[in-house]
Amino acid sequence: MSNKPILKQKGRYGLQYRGVECTNCKHPLDVSDKYCPNCSQANSTKKLTLKDFFDEFFASLISYDSRLLKTLSALLTKPGKITRDYVEGKRVSYTNPFRFLLSLSIIYFLMVNFSTNFADLDKYGAGKEDSIFDKVSSINISNEILKLDSIEIKNDEKKLLKVLDTLNVIADINKRDSIMMANPREHFGGLLEKPFFERFGAKREFFTVFLEKKNVYSFDEIPTDFGVEESRENKYAFNAAKSFLRLKQQPGSFLSDLISKLPFVIFFFLPVFAFFIWLAYIRKKYTFTEHLIFSFHNQSLLFILLIISFLVDSVFDIFTGWLFFLIFAIYLFLAMRKFYQQGFFKTSVKYIFLNTIFFILAMFAMVILFTGSAFTY
Repeated sequence: MSNKPILKQKGRYGLQYRGVECTNCKHPLDVSDKYCPNCSQANSTKKLTLKDFFDEFFASLISYDSRLLKTLSALLTKPGKITRDYVEGKRVSYTNPFRFLLSLSIIYFLMVNFSTNFADLDKYGAGKEDSIFDKVSSINISNEILKLDSIEIKNDEKKLLKVLDTLNVIADINKRDSIMMANPREHFGGLLEKPFFERFGAKREFFTVFLEKKNVYSFDEIPTDFGVEESRENKYAFNAAKSFLRLKQQPGSFLSDLISKLPFVIFFFLPVFAFFIWLAYIRKKYTFTEHLIFSFHNQSLLFILLIISFLVDSVFDIFTGWLFFLIFAIYLFLAMRKFYQQGFFKTSVKYIFLNTIFFILAMFAMVILFTGSAFTY
């Protein structure tokens, strides 16, 4: 009789397929080692079959679904618990908070982007037949001139002054543009004496008029007799002018591009906000990363509620945003109490402080994003 143990069949990871050397890094192994302690490679010498491949795929998928469901359950039903579990080391059961938030934000903004056809707004851009700028100009110049002789305008001094002011503004703009293009070297040279920000804005305006009047695509195509030096400042002003012109011509595409950047802006915004959470709870001895994880989890809950609200509004044609924001406001307060374990009064004060900071930072981030996008679109 043989004294060898009977090995149980357990797929390609059964004992009979385990080796004594890692197939990946060649680290020495024991037959009892399921994984290599050096590189985490599974200890199996069996050749991969199609069945093994699909078994592993569905096993990992089910494992991820299990973690996802547990993460969603904890987030929705137990405010603050998931963060406490995570910082205490119970992480295998939950999805990575960074990846989870990124996925939710991308899903939400994709839903918004694809449900709203921003490209349709491009037809109202400057230079199009249906351009809102052309329509306004047409109304201001043609229609208003025709109304100057009407009894209604003659008898209404305010309306008359409004029409005249409109015509004067349009005339001033056309006159300015004509002066710029009549002697561009002199006009551009006169900008050099101004302070930086005023000079940069004036240069951008100059290049915008130039781009509207001339059919050029790059800085190198500017005529040499314009007296425009090849400096960084001039190139930046030229690129800014191109971006603003594209914004005027394609407002819908600009909005779509802006929304596509929002998921990534969040990950620059939240670490700054986490710093203020750290200040508010500086005596609690939590690390900055733990505050950041707390903000990730709560922001994830906000996106879950926004997605639910979006779906409900789309199906029933109603607006439920206010209700889900109210739910989130209550949830956030409970999460702060659960995670930081402070009383009602202290939590209330810090809740008001942090929400005020959040909205200030959010507005600041949106201004920077909009301005940066306008300059680089």
